Amino acid sequence: MARELSFAEALNEALREEMRRDERVIIFGEDVAVAGGVYKVTKGLLEEFGPNRVIDTPISEAAIVGAAVGAALMGLRPVAEIMYMDFLTITTDQLVTHAAKLRFMSGGQLKVPLVVRTQYSLGRVHGSQHSQFYPAWFLQSPGLKVVLPATPRDAKGLLKSAIRDDDPVLFVECGLLYHRYKEHVPEEEYLIPLGKADVKRRGDDITVVAVSRVVREALEAAQRLEERGISVEVIDLMTAQPMDSETIISSVKKTNRLVIAEDSVKTGGLSAEIAARVAEEALEYLDAPIVRLNSPDMPVPFSAKLELEYMVNADKIVDAVSKLVG
Repeated sequence: MARELSFAEALNEALREEMRRDERVIIFGEDVAVAGGVYKVTKGLLEEFGPNRVIDTPISEAAIVGAAVGAALMGLRPVAEIMYMDFLTITTDQLVTHAAKLRFMSGGQLKVPLVVRTQYSLGRVHGSQHSQFYPAWFLQSPGLKVVLPATPRDAKGLLKSAIRDDDPVLFVECGLLYHRYKEHVPEEEYLIPLGKADVKRRGDDITVVAVSRVVREALEAAQRLEERGISVEVIDLMTAQPMDSETIISSVKKTNRLVIAEDSVKTGGLSAEIAARVAEEALEYLDAPIVRLNSPDMPVPFSAKLELEYMVNADKIVDAVSKLVG
């Protein structure tokens, strides 16, 4: 059976189920306990599991992730929350220099099974310092997995898999999605494997690879394009590291055209890595240039109207696909 859950509700259910299943799972971060999380993802967990497992922390991102690394090394499975992705910059020593490398540096003797949950607030008029989306930075951190769910169902299954993984996982959520939509989510337990992309819609004329928030925009664009007789295959990347090149390349070999749509700024974003892999492994199958739809190379504007212009949307995807296929 399935119920309709929001993105935030699905994440909450994943955390609750994993904490019931494994007493080693603990949660800490700013306002995650008494307040139930700023976005209510951790609502009710303190009441069920108590203050030893759901812990409010000081406003210190370095301390939050540093404590998570230590807890993981001592056998726990911490889920640490960083309220805004922008503030991951403060955690790079703990996350990149240490967590991502300790298993390799110890010859496999140490494990760092931690999850760092964070969200980006692009589209919520939070300005340049609270809206950044830069998962591509962490592609340069071997040993760290990077997960980017786009739907409530996927968010739950991927978070459960991330908590059970023995490597550190950066779990990036889109704040705009938390309470905006609901979707059928199975009641029975399920996991979604890390490192696999998902074909959200089958098509024959062109492949659109989308990430996080933009998956819904791509699906809307595909529906509109179908009315024009254009068949669009939509792939949800889901995990950026490790990246599922095989699913993308298999699709491109079928459709012979590729659009990549995501919220990173264009220079050095996720789309650049995806395009490079397709160019290396399937260039001869392309009947048109690869098109990348990204945020422009500038900070996010604070004006609501300008922010909408800044963002990738269904209209931009429809225009790009129409030009390529036409």
